Amino acid sequence: MIAVISTGGKQYLVSEGDVIKIEKLEAEAGKSVSFETLLTAEGDKLNLGTPSLGEKVTAEVVRHARHAKIEVVKYKAKSRYTRRHGHRQHFTEVKITKIA
Repeated sequence: MIAVISTGGKQYLVSEGDVIKIEKLEAEAGKSVSFETLLTAEGDKLNLGTPSLGEKVTAEVVRHARHAKIEVVKYKAKSRYTRRHGHRQHFTEVKITKIA
């Protein structure tokens, strides 16, 4: 069974046992969280929510961490202008435990 969930302004295609990285959640590691489900599919049977099916996917928070650093560079030729800025985005890693 697969499902499409929505969290952090993004949509993810998941199945049971998947480990995904999503936008940071305010939940402790080891706790259970549930997500808004937009679509579920099992074989030929397809359930499509308008706009959602409710909270039917549960997951366990594995850890909180930060992605690798990205470097943002602003540069203007022939004017001696260079600015460098780095950024590391926070994320939460979750394991999908159940799709209802």
